[in-house]
Amino acid sequence: MAIWGYWRTSTTEQDSERQQKSLKEAGCDRIYGDQITGTSAYGDRPELSKCLDGLRDGDTLVIHELDRLGRSMVEMLVQVNGLIERGVAIKTLDGRLDTASMPEELVKLVVGVMGYAAEMELKGIKKRTAEGREVAKNRGVKFGRKRNYTPQQAAAVVEMRQRGDGYGTIASVMGMTTSMVRRIIQQQEEVPC
Repeated sequence: MAIWGYWRTSTTEQDSERQQKSLKEAGCDRIYGDQITGTSAYGDRPELSKCLDGLRDGDTLVIHELDRLGRSMVEMLVQVNGLIERGVAIKTLDGRLDTASMPEELVKLVVGVMGYAAEMELKGIKKRTAEGREVAKNRGVKFGRKRNYTPQQAAAVVEMRQRGDGYGTIASVMGMTTSMVRRIIQQQEEVPC
């Protein structure tokens, strides 16, 4: 009967140290973790796959919160039910779930509610992000990659192209890639006169 731990952070900018420390303090023998979004498929999380494949009857999986397994209620229910059927207990460090000490019906209810809450939280995050992006656009904030050429360079590219020079020639002379030259010319063509 081993105690396994799993942590997940959505991005490399997020620090997993808090989750890892909590899992060590919870007595986990093995700790796995992925830096990947919670909406990703289970198969896209290599460390979670290793962890789930290694769990045996009588083992316990410890996670910080149930949403570390995912943000979809259906996927979460399927995963938790599969682990319970294999005889694996699941415990969250936030104290909301401990399948070893709860009746199965209550476990399914708790997982369903927590899965629904995680899914709604994700929808809320997406909605707020979209609203924030729209507000920023209306204020004139530009999104996307920054230009790495000056207006003078763009004018020179356009002038060379109008003389009939090829994209490769222009790119060599200007020290740019051909795709950048194409992008500059395309942008200049889109500018209304």
